Amino acid sequence: MNPTQIVRALQHREGTAREVEDAVVVEEPLEIRVNGRPFSATMRTPQGDETDRFLTLGLLLAEGVISSYDDVVEVKISARCRDFNGDLTNLADAILIEDVSDSGAKWARGIISNSSCGLCGHASVEALSSQLTPLNPTPLNVELLRRLPERMRAQQTIFSQTGGLHAAAIFDSAGEILACFEDIGRHNATDKAVGFCLQNDLLFDSGNLVLLVSGRASFEIIQKALRARIGTVAAVSAASSLAVELARKNGLNLVGFLRERGLTIYSESLAR
Repeated sequence: MNPTQIVRALQHREGTAREVEDAVVVEEPLEIRVNGRPFSATMRTPQGDETDRFLTLGLLLAEGVISSYDDVVEVKISARCRDFNGDLTNLADAILIEDVSDSGAKWARGIISNSSCGLCGHASVEALSSQLTPLNPTPLNVELLRRLPERMRAQQTIFSQTGGLHAAAIFDSAGEILACFEDIGRHNATDKAVGFCLQNDLLFDSGNLVLLVSGRASFEIIQKALRARIGTVAAVSAASSLAVELARKNGLNLVGFLRERGLTIYSESLAR
């Protein structure tokens, strides 16, 4: 499955125009179901069935539907027509073990932790924080952090072709990349990276992992990191007010504007 597509375009440069063939990123829907029931839908960059599985696993972990890979029997991927119309869609159906699939509480946690459900501001932070055990991450070397964007950038092969993708990478405490994925949405890229690490038993390392995202650090990105027990979130762009509040409340290290030349630290543990 090709994540890029060649389109004809008219390129203007220095007062002249010419027709060119331009590589653009592919954007397609993925419908996610749990035990056959609709759960969510997202526009994502397709990169094959395995990557859709990672995205599904990462999303279900972030929303509190599952707490480990042991909760999942399988994730079925299929491209087929929707039940009630003829539009082609990609489907990912997560089949969960009976104890999890029958637990309404876990589904409720996923709903309440989403800021779009009607909760806002401090209420969203309080609702999510009440479900989590605060982290105690190991402070990281600032010089090491500053080298991470270059290491992630070297893995962004589709961005190099199109210039139109976000990326998310998960590093260990030594700065080695455990997972790096690209997607048209930074949330999807994060879910893919988290899902890969979940399936390969690389998460829950006592808060010592680092999540680096190519865009801003939002409430949802911090939520995903906390669910995965990732101790540090770094963003090449800004952090939102709710991201800062949620990170501080739960002991998560948060870094913004991460560049080789510098960074902004929002967490006390890193600042010491």
